[in-house]
Amino acid sequence: MYRIDLMTQEDVLEVSRVERNCFSNPWPVSAYRRELRSPEQNFYIVLRDVPRNGVESANGTKPNDAPVAEGAERERLAGLLPRAVPRRTLLPLALGRRNAGDHPAAASNGQSPILGFAGMWMLYDEAHITTIGVEPASRGQGLGELLLVAMFDEAIRRGVNWLTLEVRVSNDSAQALYQKYGFAVQGTRRRYYSDNNEDAHIMWSRALDDPEYRGHLMLLRRALADRLGASWTSGHAGTSSTTTPDDRNGSNGHEPSVVRDR
Repeated sequence: MYRIDLMTQEDVLEVSRVERNCFSNPWPVSAYRRELRSPEQNFYIVLRDVPRNGVESANGTKPNDAPVAEGAERERLAGLLPRAVPRRTLLPLALGRRNAGDHPAAASNGQSPILGFAGMWMLYDEAHITTIGVEPASRGQGLGELLLVAMFDEAIRRGVNWLTLEVRVSNDSAQALYQKYGFAVQGTRRRYYSDNNEDAHIMWSRALDDPEYRGHLMLLRRALADRLGASWTSGHAGTSSTTTPDDRNGSNGHEPSVVRDR
């Protein structure tokens, strides 16, 4: 089962470990700690691998006891039903895959292990996706896409109208995912990535207040739910997101890692 939580200071060391597995130019730990001090401007989440029987929802029930039917939860994911965003979760998803204890890098702080992470900065009506990363062994399952959907959800919740990011010019798979979600190349940053001086494409989404675009995103969300074959719960402890990453965005030469080497 996968769960998405808001990233906390206690998560930073493990996020840093996962990031080193994802990128050749990881952020320093201090960068994450600084970002987390400004939640009004920044939004960072982690994707955990949790035991199905070890997660409780916002009302104290466990996924197996959830009163909401699977179909209704998929509609909720697709934006068809109103949904309050729990304090520590977005798009809760129970997949019942592995037991967290089976993961080779279980978190030392007692939390379920982190498989992926994502974040963005917000300024006025724009949001800049700074990073999306997924453990190499967990790629190809739609987790990168799920994390991207979580970024869209939070941007819409905060009234942001545009999403932007940088992506390596050689990262065709990441660009294909972004294009699927309505991003288009609007420019290029020369020698943007410090590890090999590779250029970055600057991509922008369509306007989030466009009803046609919102409808397109809703259809993509529904398709993602079908792909994951998930049992959806409204957990207090987590949200589900997909990340297929290995590309990173950001002013430090990091681009969001979505679908790289899936």
